Amino acid sequence: MIDQLQNMSHVQSVIIDLAIEFGPKVLVAIIIIVFGYFAGGWVGRIAQRSLHRLHLEPPLNQIIVRIVRASVLALFTIMALENLGVELLPLIAGLGVAGAGVALAMQGVLGNVMAGLTIIFTRPFHVGDYISIVGNEGTVANISLFTTVLSHTDHSQVVIPNRKIVGEILHNYGTIRQLDIHVGVAYDTDLDKVLAAVDEVLRANARVLEDPRPVVTADMLAPSAISIAVKPWVAVPDYVQAHGEITKAVVEMFRQRGIVIPVSQTAVQIS
Repeated sequence: MIDQLQNMSHVQSVIIDLAIEFGPKVLVAIIIIVFGYFAGGWVGRIAQRSLHRLHLEPPLNQIIVRIVRASVLALFTIMALENLGVELLPLIAGLGVAGAGVALAMQGVLGNVMAGLTIIFTRPFHVGDYISIVGNEGTVANISLFTTVLSHTDHSQVVIPNRKIVGEILHNYGTIRQLDIHVGVAYDTDLDKVLAAVDEVLRANARVLEDPRPVVTADMLAPSAISIAVKPWVAVPDYVQAHGEITKAVVEMFRQRGIVIPVSQTAVQIS
């Protein structure tokens, strides 16, 4: 019993000695880290306001601001560790070995990060552009370090890992798209009359852009009809609606003007 009391007394004495020796240093270290956290946020807000004037891409702004905040916090953390008397060189060496192991285990994630940085800095497309990539297409809704999100007119989204984008063939439509509508007319039709009717339809549709000018031309001689290509430009959000509206309006205009849209026929001879 006496030995137990002596051991408890010794432990208490050691704890008190450690508290007296390291307590103030620990308290100062905590204060330094807390101050560094708030300082990082303050510096980050200043950097964000400064970057806003440069009109950079939103993902690039976020990355730079996060790096600034992390750098400030890391600086204050180093100050806190030095205050505690921690040897930084062995710690850095240990972190380097651990970092190598983590890098090997997360090759896919790091590949996405490097690809994301490539996309952000080379800027092959921007948020709001309509792109086609790796068999998918849509409007770019978000670009992050890991993924690029495409949105569709049916309100669905496609999340593509960035490593699947870099190095692939990319079709960037920008913010406008060109419709590709084809309608056939009979061979004895006055083509000037046809082109004038189509032009009237396009000028009446508010979704059709004046610049670039719509392309309307006879582009192919089919077996039973002359194919007329109707290729106006519209804003990306109007693509689906404009396609249906123009097709319907062309058919109705042709009916009003007496322009015949021939039906494909196949002649079969029995001998």
